[in-house]
Amino acid sequence: MKRALTVPALVLAALMLAGCSAGTADGAFSGGSVGMVDHSAELAPMPQGVADSAAGGVAGSPSVVTDRAVITTGNVSVTAADPLGAADSAIKLVTGAGGRVDNRTEQPATDTQRASASLTIRVPAEELDNMLGKIKQLGTVTSVTLSATDVTQQKQDVTARITALQTSVDRLLELMKTSASTADLIAIESALSSRQADLDSLTAQLDYLDDQIDYSTLYVDFAAEGTVTPGSPDNFWSGLLAGWNSLVSFLGGFIVVLGVLLPWLVLLALLGGIAWAIVARVRHGRRAAGAGVAPASAPASAPEEDVQQ
Repeated sequence: MKRALTVPALVLAALMLAGCSAGTADGAFSGGSVGMVDHSAELAPMPQGVADSAAGGVAGSPSVVTDRAVITTGNVSVTAADPLGAADSAIKLVTGAGGRVDNRTEQPATDTQRASASLTIRVPAEELDNMLGKIKQLGTVTSVTLSATDVTQQKQDVTARITALQTSVDRLLELMKTSASTADLIAIESALSSRQADLDSLTAQLDYLDDQIDYSTLYVDFAAEGTVTPGSPDNFWSGLLAGWNSLVSFLGGFIVVLGVLLPWLVLLALLGGIAWAIVARVRHGRRAAGAGVAPASAPASAPEEDVQQ
C-alpha cells in the first residue's frame, strides 16, 4: 500500500518542481492510481531561479541583459551595365563571407525588356556592413533600406520555457522507471507525450529565431542602367521628348496588340463573309419564288372585265 501511494506522490512533486501547470489540481493523484492530466493548460510561470538562469542573470536577483538579440533585414536597389553579371558577383561575395542565397530570379534582356536580377541573400550579422559596402561597388545604388527588430525578450521567454519543459521531461522519465502500476505508466506517458510535443515546438521556434538573428536578410535588386524612371519634365523640350516617347511606346504596344488580334480578325472576317453569302442566297431564293407565282394569278381577273363590259 505504501508503494502505491509513493509513486503518485513523486509524480505530483515532479510536476510542481518543473513549474508547469498541467491541471494537477483537478486531476490529483490519489487512491493508489494516477489521475488523467489536463494537457490543454498553459505552462505555469517560471520559477525565479530558472528564469534568471535562462536569461543569463543570477538566481534570486533581477536578470541583466548582456547581449541584445536583433533581427536585421534590408532592401537594396542597384543599377549596373550588366545586371546578371553583377548578381553573379554578389553571390560570390556572399558565399565568400559565409552566407547563402535563399532565392534568385533573373530576367535576360529582350527586344522589349531590359535585363534584371533579384537576390534574397543571408549573411552573418557581423558581416552585414561589410557586405553592403561590397554590393555598392557592383553598380550605382539607387536606394537602401535597413530595419532592425529587437527579439531579446522573445528569445529569453522561449529559452526559459524550454528549460522548464526539459526539466519536466527528465523528471517524468525518472518516475516512469519507478512506477509500479499500469495506471501510473499510462498517466506518466500521457503527460510525457504532451510535454515532449511542446518541447519540440519551442525548440523549433528557438532555432528559427537563432537563424534570423545570426544571419541578416538582404533583398537585392539589380537593374540595367537607364531603367529608373526619370523625373517629370520641367521645360518645353523635355515635355516634348516625354510626349514623343509616350507616343512611341503607345504605338509599339498597339502594334503588338494588333499582331495578337490579327489572326482572330481574319477568322471573324471569313465567318462573316460565309454568313453574308448564306443570307444573300436565301433572299435571292425567296425573290425568285415570289416572281414565279405572280404571273399565274393574272388571268383570274379577265372574266371580271368581260362581265363589266
